[in-house]
Amino acid sequence: MSRAERLLSLMQILRRHRFPVTGAALSKELGISLRSLYRDIAALQGQGARIDGESGIGYLLRPGFTLPPLNFTEEEIEALVLGSRWVERRTDARLARAARDAQAKIAAVLPPGRREEMELGSLRLGPSPPIIEGTVDLGLLRQAIRQERKLSVRYRDEKGRLTRRVLWPVALGYFDRVRVLAAWCELREGFRHFRADRMESAEILEEAYPRKRSELQRAWRAAQGMDAEE
Repeated sequence: MSRAERLLSLMQILRRHRFPVTGAALSKELGISLRSLYRDIAALQGQGARIDGESGIGYLLRPGFTLPPLNFTEEEIEALVLGSRWVERRTDARLARAARDAQAKIAAVLPPGRREEMELGSLRLGPSPPIIEGTVDLGLLRQAIRQERKLSVRYRDEKGRLTRRVLWPVALGYFDRVRVLAAWCELREGFRHFRADRMESAEILEEAYPRKRSELQRAWRAAQGMDAEE
């Protein structure tokens, strides 16, 4: 690849990492020597990229700097189309509409050849089991997560018992048949998981939950034994 393409690739790699990544790891992924990597880092810094770190420690890209993107590769287009089609079929009406809009925006900026590849799409989703639908709007759950607000939920468990819960929502998982809300439950004083189809009602409260969502998510991930860098 040309040096311009390599600099863009380096930026993309750095964007993927939330924590410092070593020069050795970067040079291996790019297929270049450490000396070339150090020159590329210096070149990006000279163009205004806020890259913190140094050799032997690692590098971290701070927000606030962008370069024009390269045209999507064939595999990137396939990944975007396949992912968008899954969202259209396996989430909810709002996300399905957002997926279609995103595809249209991407197609609008592609050169004709790549646009045709995207529209034809050689990858297809296989049949999936029917989703167990509920009555609660999943968009409302996502809104509560984004706004870091408490949720008041009437929830019926697997034994049919109905309780009212006040939750601090942190994540919404889309599985093959069910959608599961991860949240801190004030009633149980701990993290719990709630199937959306078992919620009889959900209301966003005016009160924000007392911890930042990022902090709450880290605590939830730790409680589940998840890798913090995953």
